[in-house]
Amino acid sequence: MQERGLKAYLAELIGTLLLVFFITSVVVLFVSTGEQAQFGSDFAVVGLVQGFVLLGVIVMFSAVSGGHFNPAVTLAAAVIKRIGPIDALIYMLAQFIGAVLGALLTKELLLDEGRATHYGAGQVSALLSGNFAGAVVEAIGTFCLVLVILAVVFSKKGAKDWAPLAIGMTFVFLIMVGGPLTVGCFNPARWFGAALVGSEWGGVWPFLVGPIVGSLAAVGVFKLIIETDGPGSGRLAEPARPAS
Repeated sequence: MQERGLKAYLAELIGTLLLVFFITSVVVLFVSTGEQAQFGSDFAVVGLVQGFVLLGVIVMFSAVSGGHFNPAVTLAAAVIKRIGPIDALIYMLAQFIGAVLGALLTKELLLDEGRATHYGAGQVSALLSGNFAGAVVEAIGTFCLVLVILAVVFSKKGAKDWAPLAIGMTFVFLIMVGGPLTVGCFNPARWFGAALVGSEWGGVWPFLVGPIVGSLAAVGVFKLIIETDGPGSGRLAEPARPAS
């Protein structure tokens, strides 16, 4: 377990800021609102943009911080003891601050255009039966995303050179399916930033409980099925120690 430092914390803040800015911006620009919203929104574009942005920020900052940008990912890393508890808490704080700043930037640039979608805030769609179904969607999406990260980054047999692409492309298909259902957050920081700026909390607990359950379930599957012969040491998980 390697201690992080100021550079790693800043990398998580800046990376999450960029991630949330582009995610909320593409939601504002390409997601329709109203009774027929699901037929007027281009979730292929939304999914591709979000996946490529995630790929990009991982490439930018993974060597410094491990490239989490998501409290659910940091939680999983902490549970399998790839990051210390104090560092994990600081990572999460940096992610939440970065998410708020990213959403604020979207609001500043797209003030009028973003009102209808509450600046990309997560919401449980009327297509679902309610908040419980929304939490299930968020849990499944987070489970898939975190399990891919664990498998390619933390596993000894993981294809680490393909990690950014694998993670980004996983995010693409998750958004294409989950986008029309919950706006596809799968990230408590991304949800919180847009919710705070857009004053649309979407029921709150589906976007907190869902990702936590999904992350812990991914850890369970990882330990039981994938990593049965000892811990790995992925590049994204074990960045070079930054100078404080």
